[in-house]
Amino acid sequence: MPDWQAEGIILSVRPHGEGSAILLVLTDHHGRHAGLVRGGSSSKMRGVMQPGNRVHVNWRARLEEQLGQMQVELVQSVPAMLLDSPLRLSGVASMCAVLDGALPEREAQPGLYEGSVALLDVIVLDDNNTGWLEGYVRWELGLLAAIGYRLDLSRCVASGETVDLAYVSPKSGAVVAIHQAGVFANRMLPLPNFLGGLCCPKHDWIAGLDLTGHFLSKRVFAVHNLDLPTQRKRLADMVDKRYNGK
Repeated sequence: MPDWQAEGIILSVRPHGEGSAILLVLTDHHGRHAGLVRGGSSSKMRGVMQPGNRVHVNWRARLEEQLGQMQVELVQSVPAMLLDSPLRLSGVASMCAVLDGALPEREAQPGLYEGSVALLDVIVLDDNNTGWLEGYVRWELGLLAAIGYRLDLSRCVASGETVDLAYVSPKSGAVVAIHQAGVFANRMLPLPNFLGGLCCPKHDWIAGLDLTGHFLSKRVFAVHNLDLPTQRKRLADMVDKRYNGK
């Protein structure tokens, strides 16, 4: 009888049958993995079964390919720590929804799992409610790399230089120096200052989310005829409303 135990992050929960729930978690060696939690829809388990919570998972099934059953124990209630911070709460929800929609099931993701745990730590600890957004954008770049769409933002695709970088091609994902863009500059995505951009015309957080959101939408979700998750769009809208024009 196959079974395993691991630390994980809850990505999504949906009711199943009489009082049970199907839980999707992210772990390091088992990747995005589903399981049936008996009593998972009960009021007793409501506080545990929340996307963004860190849990200890025990999974077992009769056969490896079966859905299997999960038992979960709460390690850290992340959303409950952010109830007074809607923007950070939105960041956690977006992270979980993007992972849930972008990752295949049961493929090991040790680097991405550790990066996701680190992002949750940064979001929880950032009392200023803003600096974690840089970490979030870098995390989405890491997610793109983990699923095969690494963006090389270190040197200009046209000249090879590593200075005066300003734009990213929306098709290739290649970075372009400011004097190499020419008449195509207004068709490109601005490179945020914190990623090495020379003169980003937008607020860095807005430009960063626009950049990663574009490639997640076109290269990941559109391939499966899906839109960006609603939670991710909500985060971008909240950031745009807060920082647009600043």
